[in-house]
Amino acid sequence: MAESQAGGKAKTDNIGTIVTVRGSVIDIHFDDSLPPIHNLLHAGAGNRVAIEVLAQRDEHHVRGIALTPTQGLARGMQVKDSGGPLKVPVGNPILSRMFDVFGNTVDRGAPLEGVQWRSVHNEPPPLVRRLTQSKVFETGIKAIDVLTPLERGGKAGLFGGAGVGKTVLLTEMIHNMIGHQQGVSIFCGIGERSREGEELHREMEAAGVLPNMVMIFAQMNEPPGARFRVGHAALTMAEYFRDDEHRDVLLLIDNIFRFIQAGSEVSGLMGQMPSRLGYQPTMSTELAALEERIANTDSGAITSLQAVYVPADDFTDPAAVHTFSHLSASIVLSRKRASEGLFPAIDPLQSSSKMITPGIVGDYHYAIAQAIRRTLAQYAELKDIIAMLGLEQLSPEDRKVVARARRLERFLTQPFFTTEQFTNLGGKLVSLKDALDGCERILADEFRDMPESALYMIGAISEAQEKATLSTQAKEPLSKETKHAVDDA
Repeated sequence: MAESQAGGKAKTDNIGTIVTVRGSVIDIHFDDSLPPIHNLLHAGAGNRVAIEVLAQRDEHHVRGIALTPTQGLARGMQVKDSGGPLKVPVGNPILSRMFDVFGNTVDRGAPLEGVQWRSVHNEPPPLVRRLTQSKVFETGIKAIDVLTPLERGGKAGLFGGAGVGKTVLLTEMIHNMIGHQQGVSIFCGIGERSREGEELHREMEAAGVLPNMVMIFAQMNEPPGARFRVGHAALTMAEYFRDDEHRDVLLLIDNIFRFIQAGSEVSGLMGQMPSRLGYQPTMSTELAALEERIANTDSGAITSLQAVYVPADDFTDPAAVHTFSHLSASIVLSRKRASEGLFPAIDPLQSSSKMITPGIVGDYHYAIAQAIRRTLAQYAELKDIIAMLGLEQLSPEDRKVVARARRLERFLTQPFFTTEQFTNLGGKLVSLKDALDGCERILADEFRDMPESALYMIGAISEAQEKATLSTQAKEPLSKETKHAVDDA
């Protein structure tokens, strides 16, 4: 399974013998030197079974977890020490390709040439190399940049069910990152269905964002060891582009909960005593070892957007609590907003960001974001009254609040580049300055006499007047001569 890594490893003759096989857990006896922790071992016909050493039981025995299916293994079989840890390819040739956890290409493309092989086990960058100043990572998407700005080199969680636009939002961010910020995007699928991986590859290719993107997957049917290591493999690729190429990297992880789940499975198989709610006792350390490698340094930044599944919607679950402690922004997608056609369907009241403070975004941005939240919160409270009594029963001041809120909701929608083929609307990239300017003018009631539809699916606010003019012309009554001609026809 991992033959392609042979070129990057030193050849050794350290041979062991399988003592026990219990599912994915294998105990191996070595007469000479014991392989170090995290070394990769090979066994079975054609060395197709890959085993990672996780524990040294005594001076002659190690216990490992299989990263591939263990069918065909038996006691007494020989095991060969590869002489090093799991490695993945890095370099420009990996762009536009799809990999498995071993660095093998799975997209039926040409063989890789001119790549280096690096260990997936790396330390986070030291504190002296990290940048202490927080900087906003602009996405060109109004709803994110204004209300939940991302941190350059930070981690953002994306919460959303099926069909609310999660993949479209990820695709658009990849498009904006590649097309306008000269960056690299890496998609890491942890425990993904094969259908999802194939669909994503096809959509990325159709959207034209594949040439500056890398995809790496560990599928749902693969052993927990592979699902547990694919995140580290993706980060090794990301670190190459950050440290060697000095480029900004957008790392998309779907789903970080499955990483924790895979770690829990590995822990149980290794015989460790479970902690609270059945999670592994080392969960916080394992998650931190992955998350702390995502950072901005003096050479570049890795900015991560992670899909987060919350078990049973219980935000006190240990998996959710430990994940939240690493996130600098939380973006919640609302099914209700999606059903109303308000895309991206980001819920502005449930979403949050640590970057929204006057010290980071400035007083002007902070004041507008707070005013937007306040207006939308007031509108949410008035919805019940409107549903029961009608808009006419509200006070004049409340009616103004409703008008502002509805116009803000529509202005925060945006046509995406990656959906042009479906909507026939040209994609828009909106600068933070234009987005804030539009929101400020709506809050000042500058567009109270303009129809709400003029603000729907536009980029900068300057497009609203043009759209309103076209809409008015389309609705102008027919002249008498034209009306008679139509009637005669």
